[in-house]
Amino acid sequence: MATYKAFLIFFLNILHLSISKKIQENTPLSLSFPIKTTPLSQNLKINFLSSSKAMTKPPSSLNYKSNFKYSMALIVTLPIGTPPQDQQMVLDTGSQLSWIQCNKKKLPKIPPSTIFDPSLSSSFSVLPCNHPLCKPRIPDFTLPTSCDQNSLCHYSYFYADGTLAEGNLVKEKITFLNSQNTPPLILGCTTESRDAEGILGMNLGRFSFASQAKVQKFSYCVPNRQGKVSPSGTFYLGQNPNSHMFKYINLLTFPRSQRMPNLDPLAYTIGMVGIKIGGKKLNISEKVFRPDAGGSGQTMIDSGTQYTFLVEEAYDKVRDEIVRLVGPKLKKGYVYGQSLDMCFDAVNSIEAGRSIGDMTLEFENGIEILVNKENMLDDVGGGVHCLGIGKSEKLGVASNIIGNFHQQNLWVEFDLSNKRVGFGKVECK
Repeated sequence: MATYKAFLIFFLNILHLSISKKIQENTPLSLSFPIKTTPLSQNLKINFLSSSKAMTKPPSSLNYKSNFKYSMALIVTLPIGTPPQDQQMVLDTGSQLSWIQCNKKKLPKIPPSTIFDPSLSSSFSVLPCNHPLCKPRIPDFTLPTSCDQNSLCHYSYFYADGTLAEGNLVKEKITFLNSQNTPPLILGCTTESRDAEGILGMNLGRFSFASQAKVQKFSYCVPNRQGKVSPSGTFYLGQNPNSHMFKYINLLTFPRSQRMPNLDPLAYTIGMVGIKIGGKKLNISEKVFRPDAGGSGQTMIDSGTQYTFLVEEAYDKVRDEIVRLVGPKLKKGYVYGQSLDMCFDAVNSIEAGRSIGDMTLEFENGIEILVNKENMLDDVGGGVHCLGIGKSEKLGVASNIIGNFHQQNLWVEFDLSNKRVGFGKVECK
């Protein structure tokens, strides 16, 4: 996917409703590991799930740490199944459903070695149509499901970049070590997708990996990306030894009575208050960064979106300042990826970057994210460099999204137990 959006277009304009059947609660799990579709055959031996089947008790609190590869996304490698099969997945704090690649079709972007083979796993189970999750008494539009021709639970996800992920809902374990694994988790076994990687959904939804595995906190450090080389970052599930240096901001939460059509209540929403460019505070009302009566304007931190996107009023003020600083150097009439329109030819990019300077994203409690001038422009190829900020409406959304491009050289910790997000400036290695 060009942009791993944190939420689905499908439910941006509808209320989020609860599912009546709750997953049985388990003890907390704390882990850390490497970050780095043909339909299921009717001849495949399938273990159907009983709605009353008890989940395996997770192990005691664990801590793992490893590296991930960073290109346009944060790519983790997870050992899934019994015995485990390594699966590459995009770490996405804006998505709920985690899904693995089960597409056996020969597609250029999907190496055969990355395809999950359910027939090789003894812990693999498929959800039948009569499972409460597939046919809840109260529809859950955050996890759209239906019954397929084989009486299996089917799902279809459309992301904001137009990407489709479609397949069957299953349950499967993630085995980190021989004696350490998660209970069976609800995942998607995707049979229709042209992407090489799956998704590790880490938002606040009850079916995200973080929620199902009872992860108390997780964190990552996005390294500086230069050229075509994919550097390695660091990812923790559980305690991060660097957390003493983090500054925290509380998550904004929204009771069901306050749910609004354009609001994503499962996103990590934080209180943004302003933007500075080159040390100059832009004249943007704080209200622009908060949900309005219809839910438009929330500000979310999202590892699954590459660039930063702002609602119209904020974006226009940023663009006005860029035009004031370097207007004559802008590449006229050029738009990259249908979203970035503040771009420069190579001959002008270095001088433009110096003239624009640093950018500071300001949040409640005096917390700031400083984006150095070296990370303001992204090399998008063909000798063109673009400011990594676009207008949200280009994505078809009404939110402010802080993407991973502006999270470089920054620890970002999601402390779920205390409902807060922590930031720590560092040179990620």
